[in-house]
Amino acid sequence: MLAHSPPFLLLHGSHGFAQEYVRLAQDLADGGILAVAACWFRGGGGAGSRFITPISCPQAPSMPHPSSPDAIRTVDALMQVTRTLSDVQPEQSGLFGHSRGAGAALYYLLEKGNVRAVVLNSGGYPPQLYEVVSQVKAPILILHGTADGPEDGGAAVTNITMAREFEAKLRDASKPVETAYYEGSRHNEIFTNPAQYRDEVQRILRFFLRYLP
Repeated sequence: MLAHSPPFLLLHGSHGFAQEYVRLAQDLADGGILAVAACWFRGGGGAGSRFITPISCPQAPSMPHPSSPDAIRTVDALMQVTRTLSDVQPEQSGLFGHSRGAGAALYYLLEKGNVRAVVLNSGGYPPQLYEVVSQVKAPILILHGTADGPEDGGAAVTNITMAREFEAKLRDASKPVETAYYEGSRHNEIFTNPAQYRDEVQRILRFFLRYLP
């Protein structure tokens, strides 16, 4: 990790906090950013839980809707703590979210706008988001599988068509956006496909570090 590293907060999905997010934080730190894997709500479950090794955090808040005021407050509190860590550049902070965490990261960006870059992995893109892309104030990297769906942790709004439509709306609004669509990949394949995992780590590092001044 570099001295005075940019802080990067990782938000887990509905399946809950897990060892896989700690590993991702460690691998990103090896690439030069201070990545922090945070438990932003307790518990979790669903079809995606079989792909992760859970870490219990009973003191965390209950699971919120990603667009709710509770979610925004929780993410904001975690961002503030992350920015106070030693040897970080607080003004260069970024966000990564998987699934429900991607939703929370995106809504936090829309509400607060005080992050350098945001990475959305297997996020959900309901049509109401299309109407607020003008409020996006930071570059976005979309990482998404073309076979994403409810059977292994996704939802109707994580369909690849909706991800592509959100990308198109961002481009129409002249917002900086990059994408990587993984052919045949499912909702939680970042945790099960070593090749995809390595590719995502490298893309995240290149993307985030590119937007530092």
